[in-house]
Amino acid sequence: MIAFHNVTKKYGGHSVLDEVSFQIQPNELVILHGASGAGKSTVVALLIGAEKPNIGTVEVDDMVVSDMDSNMLPLYRRKVGVVYQDYKLLPKKTVFENVAFAMEVCEEPWDLIQERVPNVLEKVGLLPFQDHFPHHLSGGEKQRLAIARALVHNPRLLIADEPTGNLDEANTCGILDLFKRLHSEGATVLLTTHDPLVQEFMLGRTLNIEGGKIY
Repeated sequence: MIAFHNVTKKYGGHSVLDEVSFQIQPNELVILHGASGAGKSTVVALLIGAEKPNIGTVEVDDMVVSDMDSNMLPLYRRKVGVVYQDYKLLPKKTVFENVAFAMEVCEEPWDLIQERVPNVLEKVGLLPFQDHFPHHLSGGEKQRLAIARALVHNPRLLIADEPTGNLDEANTCGILDLFKRLHSEGATVLLTTHDPLVQEFMLGRTLNIEGGKIY
């Protein structure tokens, strides 16, 4: 379960989040909707421990993320899959190598990497492209690769920050279909978006963010 308890986050003197409280239950699909700059990415940064709240606590599965030290955070982040709008792919590595790298940095054994990476690529429809480089992929395929990398540790929580922001409508629907399937397989999914199409397509619970408040 995700729980924000009276969270305030300030940058300078400006409150991006102002005494925000909400919960997301296990295996729930939630859309965090708001305009660009409303604070959606700040929510994501707090969830993965990249930022700490000025006031309040952020909990995931009864662990206080905001209290984690540099030893605990990497272990926690392996349980959380994060997908970004700009993909964050490694241009000089193949599709296979991009996903494998996420396991290599965690010192996973090579035989496990060889077993798990093809399975994840097949799940997102990229196994035929495993030897291609990112510049050979379409926008939708790059996003699928980013999702594959997020899935390789079998996370219980999948967070996608504006995952369809750079895609046309056809690719958007394809990516959202994939998130629906991952949710049906048991993942807790949080999608941030400014796009009303995502709300209409996903039919999950919507949290709106505006003026530092979530409601």
